[in-house]
Amino acid sequence: MTAFVEAQAINGPFDDPGLYIDFRFGRRALLFDLGDLAALPARKLVRVSHVFVSHAHMDHFSGFERLLRMCLRRPAPLELFGPPGFIDRVAHKLAGYSWNLTVENEADFVIAVTEFDGRASAASAEFHSREAFLRRNTDDRPIVSGILLDETAFCVRAAVLDHGIPSLAFAFEEKSRINIWRAGLDRMGLSVGPWLDGLKEAVRCGDPEETSIPVLRADGQQCARPLGELRTQCVRVEPGRKFAYVVDAAFHAANAAAIADLARGAERLFIETMFLSEDAEIAARHRHLTAAQAGSLARLAGVGRIVPIHFSARYLDREEELRREAGAAFRGEAAVPLGSPISQSRGG
Repeated sequence: MTAFVEAQAINGPFDDPGLYIDFRFGRRALLFDLGDLAALPARKLVRVSHVFVSHAHMDHFSGFERLLRMCLRRPAPLELFGPPGFIDRVAHKLAGYSWNLTVENEADFVIAVTEFDGRASAASAEFHSREAFLRRNTDDRPIVSGILLDETAFCVRAAVLDHGIPSLAFAFEEKSRINIWRAGLDRMGLSVGPWLDGLKEAVRCGDPEETSIPVLRADGQQCARPLGELRTQCVRVEPGRKFAYVVDAAFHAANAAAIADLARGAERLFIETMFLSEDAEIAARHRHLTAAQAGSLARLAGVGRIVPIHFSARYLDREEELRREAGAAFRGEAAVPLGSPISQSRGG
């Protein structure tokens, strides 16, 4: 089965966390967190259309300038999402530079910023290069069920977690995947081509079976066929992929419930495994997860695979211990109850 989207951690487990979701045939990408982006070449950064930032600690936001520099002269906008106060932080970053030359650019590069606090309405603003990136407040964006971005093929959902400050977790959910069966096209005497995009859109939108779809015959002639026939002969609909990304969160009941709901059934959960269980008190004090806690949350969410990320540098020579501890908890061999560490993390 062809994978149309793929997710990869940007850096190694001891480096700044981040997730890059690539659309193989869409010439675009999504980025989760803006820490050190040096591992991503310019050709990948310029494809980023939307960025989802968990919070504004340096290891999650210091790469903003690199992304901005790569995208500055492109015509397509860049959309950013972050926690409460995020618009101000973007404004302060932009205010640190002189923009006298950008007002002369042909393209007006626009940065649109939305900050999500868990409510059904989110503050938003725009920054235009032709206006020297001065803040322009825009209408609040309606948010339904935590969905920050909802497109035809996928959506991105967020949950607000407690890290002493609000920290966002995210889930990328590909909607039903529509594949074209080449053998079916051959049987119908049809050729591949751009018309297939229209067919996929009609299937995705649930158009009536009798809907007339323009097609391209194998002899190069154009005609039309009913959607129902095309759907039966050459379309295969399969479940989409789901990836979840969770970093910087305390281990307590409210966070556990939010993480489990957000990541439920994900193919992969990229989750911080900052500390070993022997340092659970340190983890609680800093509102981070231990490897065992991360594994237990992944098991609770019923994900297909846990991908441990964001390790503390204190374990540079104990990486495998972190992985083993997370894996054991994920398999149910060493589950961590929502017990005493919770009250410690709640109390700060």
